[in-house]
Amino acid sequence: MKRFARAGACLCLALLFAIAWVAAPAAPTASAASAATAAPGHAAIASAHPLATAAGLEILRNGGNAFDAAVAVSAALAVVEPTGSGLTGGGLYLLHRQSDGFETAIDAREFAPAAASRDMFLDAKGEPVPRLSTDSALAAGIPGEPAGMALLAAKYGKVPVARSLAPAIRLAREGFPLSARVHESLERRLAQFAGDPDVARNFLRDGAVPPVGTIIRQPELAATLEYLAQHGLDSFYHGKLAAQLVAGVRAQGGIWTEADLAAYRALERKPIVGQYRGARVVSVPPPSSGGIALIEALNILAQFDLSGVTPVQRKQLVIEAMRRVHRDRALYLGDPDFIDVPVSRLTSVDYAAGLAASIRLDRATPSASLPGIGAGAAAGPQTTHFSVLDGDGNRVAATITLNFFFGSGRMIAGTGLFLNNEMDDFSMKPGVPNGFGLVGADANAIAPHKRMLSSVTPVFVDAGSRVLIGGSPGGSRIIGMSLLATLAFLDGQSAAEIVAAPRFHQQYIPDAVQYEAGAFTDDEARALAGQGDLLEPAAYRWGNFQAVTWDRATGKVEAASDPRGEGGGAVE
Repeated sequence: MKRFARAGACLCLALLFAIAWVAAPAAPTASAASAATAAPGHAAIASAHPLATAAGLEILRNGGNAFDAAVAVSAALAVVEPTGSGLTGGGLYLLHRQSDGFETAIDAREFAPAAASRDMFLDAKGEPVPRLSTDSALAAGIPGEPAGMALLAAKYGKVPVARSLAPAIRLAREGFPLSARVHESLERRLAQFAGDPDVARNFLRDGAVPPVGTIIRQPELAATLEYLAQHGLDSFYHGKLAAQLVAGVRAQGGIWTEADLAAYRALERKPIVGQYRGARVVSVPPPSSGGIALIEALNILAQFDLSGVTPVQRKQLVIEAMRRVHRDRALYLGDPDFIDVPVSRLTSVDYAAGLAASIRLDRATPSASLPGIGAGAAAGPQTTHFSVLDGDGNRVAATITLNFFFGSGRMIAGTGLFLNNEMDDFSMKPGVPNGFGLVGADANAIAPHKRMLSSVTPVFVDAGSRVLIGGSPGGSRIIGMSLLATLAFLDGQSAAEIVAAPRFHQQYIPDAVQYEAGAFTDDEARALAGQGDLLEPAAYRWGNFQAVTWDRATGKVEAASDPRGEGGGAVE
C-alpha cells in the first residue's frame, strides 16, 4: 500500500451521560439514494469519559463539526483518562465527510526513534530483557497524536485549534473528580508513582491515592495544552516544547532526539473497505492490522449461512475466523512504508474461501495445525476509543493509546505528560509475545522511524437504512470486539445492546477461547469443549466499546458507552 499525502456536578453529569438517545422527526418519504445522503439532524458522541463527551458536544455547539469535536475529545481524554491515552501517544482516526462521501484514515501511529535497533530489547544471549520494552524510557516511540490532531483540524475542521483545546485546558486547570477506574489504576502503580515527584504532585496526596471524587488538577498539563493552543499543535515537534520533551526523555535513559520529533508526520491512508450481507464495512489500514483482519474475518463468515446454523455452530465459526485472521496478522502485517503488505490477497473473497474450506462445524482447528508462529501470553485492556456523528452526518471513529495503563508510567518532567510504551508493539523477536500476548515476525521488527503494528479497529458499517460508528480499546481483543459488534449491528441490535453484549475471543496463540460470563450458555460451552475448544473463563470483563448508530428510516440517533467502563454516550 502506498503512502497517502483518541465533584458532585461532574459525577451527576456522568450518570446523565451513561446512555442517551433521541428520536429525530421521521424523514420524509424519498428514494433510497436521497435517504442515503440525508443528514441526521442530531449530533452524537460516545467516549470513555462523560467529560470528554461533553467537551466534544461543546465544540459542536460552538461552530465545530465532527472533526473539530474529535480534536476536543482527544485532548480531553488526555486529561481525564490518562490511563488510556495522552498527547505523547498515537492512534488512528477514521473519517467520513457526508457532503461528498469522502473517507480517509489519519495515521497518527508512533514511530521508532532513529537510534532504535532491531534487537534493542534483547540481552547478550538474544533473550528479551524483562520489562525493558514496557517500563523504561526506551519503550517510548515518537508521539503521533498531536500531529494527527493538527492534520484533522487543519484539513477537515472548521474552528481554530485553540477553541477545540479549550475544554481540555479547563479540565486540567480547574480539575475533575477522580473516578473509580483511574483510582484503581493509580493503586496498581502506587509503588512506582510514589517515587516520581511529577506524578505524585498531580495524582497523589501525601504519597497515597486520594479517595474517589477528589478533584484532580494538573497545572503542568494545562500549561502544555495552553502552549499548544497558542502556538499550534505542530509546536509539539519543534522549538521550546520539543527541546523540553527530548531533555526529559533522555534524562530517564531514552533515545529521543529533536530531529526525531521534527521528522514525524501524520499520514492519510486509504481505508480498508469490504462488503458483508449487503453492508459496506470500512476500517483502518496498516500500520493497524484491524481493518484487514475485520474484512478477512467477515469474508470467511460470508462462506457460511449463519442464519441456517445452530447458535453454537455460529459461535464456532466466529472463533475459527478469529483464529485464522490472527494467524495472518502475526505473519504478514506491519508498517506499509517498510514492507509489502499483501492487502489485496488478505482481503479477497477467494482467499477467504480457501481459509473457510478448512473449517469444520463439529471440530475446533488446533492453532498448531496452522503454519505460523508459536508462543503466547495474556492480554490487557488499555487504550481508548470514541465515536462522533455531527448533525450534518460527518463521522469519526478514533482509537488512540499510550499502550499500557499510563503508558510506561513515566512522566516527562514539567509537562504533565506520561510517556507511551508503544515500542512493545513491535516484534522484538520472532515468536516472542508482547504485553498483549500477540506474536509477530520480521514484518513487524523494529527499525528506525518504522511504525509499530497495531490492532485498533475503528469501524463504520453502513447497511443502507442504518449506520454504525464504533470501536474499542482492548489490546489483542480489539479485532474480535469489532467483529462481534458488526455482526450484532447487522442482526438489528441497538447501540446499547451492542456495547453491553458478553464477548468471547480467540487470537491464534495462545490456543484458547477466552469468554466473559454469559457469552456462552452452559450447553454451548459443553458443546464447544466437546469439539476441542479450550475454554478459559475471563477473570474480568474486557473492552470499552463506544457506539453511535443512526437509523435513516426513523431518524433515530443513539449513542452508548460500554457499561464495563465509566464513559458517556450523548445525543443532542
